[in-house]
Amino acid sequence: MFKLNFLKMRTRSALRNNKSLRASIPYQQAQSIGIIFTVEDKQKHDDIKAFIHQLEHDGKKVKVLEFLPKKKENYEFLFDFFTIEDLSFWGSIKSDSATRFTETPFDFLFNIDTNSHPLILGLLARSKAHCRVGKFNEPESPYFEFMIEQNGTTKGLIDTMYKYTKQLR
Repeated sequence: MFKLNFLKMRTRSALRNNKSLRASIPYQQAQSIGIIFTVEDKQKHDDIKAFIHQLEHDGKKVKVLEFLPKKKENYEFLFDFFTIEDLSFWGSIKSDSATRFTETPFDFLFNIDTNSHPLILGLLARSKAHCRVGKFNEPESPYFEFMIEQNGTTKGLIDTMYKYTKQLR
């Protein structure tokens, strides 16, 4: 599909040209948190809702963006979302909510996906977040400042990300 090839080119370019300040701050000082993920099933949705509650309980302001693949259900319509339909022929994402999300300078941005998706990587490349946190995958290391080695459930990934991010001093 041409769109995805153009997206990959745009993503590489955005990764090279994004001059956002990248640094992690102590978790206690963090105020704004972003969460981005691909919709999979009700369990993942519930795990992310619990994570948001945990972060808000810690006093963090949380914004969420989900990628909604075709034939997947958007549970409860709680979060801003974008779809493959928001990808132009030339590989740019034409979604106001996705654009606002990438322009937000989050203290931490969590990518809660166990498998990568080119549209999510495109947004991570453009993101103004200070510290992008994701699952360890060597080829994707340029997209993250902090990667977590974890092979298990989404809940396990979330718990491990939370545990290690809280330890940042």
